[in-house]
Amino acid sequence: MKSMQEILTGAKAAARKASALTSEIKNAALLAMADSLQAGTDEILKANQVDLENAKGVLPDVMLDRLRLDEKRISAMAQGIREVAALPDPIGGVLERNVLQNGLVVTKTRVPLGVIGIIYESRPNVTSDAAALCFKSGNACVLRGGKDAYRSSAAIVKLLRTALAGLGLDENFVNLPEDTSRESANALMTAVGYIDALIPRGGAGLIRSCVENAKVPCIQTGTGICHIYVDERADLEKALTIVENAKTSRPSVCNAAEVCLVHEAVAERFLPLLQDRLVKKRLSSGLPPVELRLDEKSFALLGGKKAGENDFDTEFLDYILAVKIVSSVDEAIAHIADHSTGHSDCIVTENEAAADKFTLAVDSAAVYVNASTRFTDGGEFGKGCEIGISTQKLHARGPMGLEELTSYKYIVRGNGQIR
Repeated sequence: MKSMQEILTGAKAAARKASALTSEIKNAALLAMADSLQAGTDEILKANQVDLENAKGVLPDVMLDRLRLDEKRISAMAQGIREVAALPDPIGGVLERNVLQNGLVVTKTRVPLGVIGIIYESRPNVTSDAAALCFKSGNACVLRGGKDAYRSSAAIVKLLRTALAGLGLDENFVNLPEDTSRESANALMTAVGYIDALIPRGGAGLIRSCVENAKVPCIQTGTGICHIYVDERADLEKALTIVENAKTSRPSVCNAAEVCLVHEAVAERFLPLLQDRLVKKRLSSGLPPVELRLDEKSFALLGGKKAGENDFDTEFLDYILAVKIVSSVDEAIAHIADHSTGHSDCIVTENEAAADKFTLAVDSAAVYVNASTRFTDGGEFGKGCEIGISTQKLHARGPMGLEELTSYKYIVRGNGQIR
């Protein structure tokens, strides 16, 4: 087993090589990685089955869904790599060019970050997404996956590295430590001089630990207390469909809705319809019902379960939705300001003035008008896939694709000028 220091040293050396690769070489390697991944489907599925068996009774069912792979998901992972290959190479791109009065030509040029560390939980698809994005953007990566998904991730990385080696490229462009202990995570957080950017991707506890303990630059990602506000001028059928999709299509992901705010003018009509759609109809269809956790006003209308003290500050990642009645778009905006994690928030309305006020005032990475929050995703935003969704403002925000994995430098050309 390689030590973390050996992995970091190898990754740093590989990063210097990665920055010099041509677009043609990177794209050919990515296509080979995608083919290798698809050809190794059976190998990945066998490893994933062991992970699933070990996780049963340990992880809740919705989290098991994050861990589970099948042929369709592996095919989608391979397709994601191919889509990254098809994207423009950001490296070497000129962001700005100025000729100074003294004749110096100053060019602001996009360059790789270097070595990117990613700490993530039970999402084996993150392994291939992160590897592809880091490689295309000229970076080496150290992928510290969670122990629940280790066998799946190890099988994926083995196939990716095999494809790299087959083209005579350095396997250390993509690295997966065998050690999944807390010590290995701490080693990444404190790898000053080796890790140029650390990206935690997981629950609130993981992200908080990285932000509080990292000595290397850390990009805060992931935690999503996403709101949908149903305005007094909302198309209620449209609102029902949006809330249902945002809550139930995949409740274990960070862009799923956790809170529904409803204007008091439509609450008496909308909330019974919402209860019928998310609870009664799902039960009759054999689907998991959504547990509605209601504030005082909505409880008075529907009965059921009252919201607890922390329910408007919880990323449930489950079939649970906190519901609150508000008196205006301003109260909805104020509630979101107090409780949002800055991920994705939505207004459903046919009133352009309300939509404009909401989009201007809500300070989140993605703000929606009449669309599900589930679209906050690198693939959906045309980035091929994503390495994470940044909920901070420096240096990246929202779905992080190729450009967000780069920095820039100034190349200054002169002809003997001195100062």
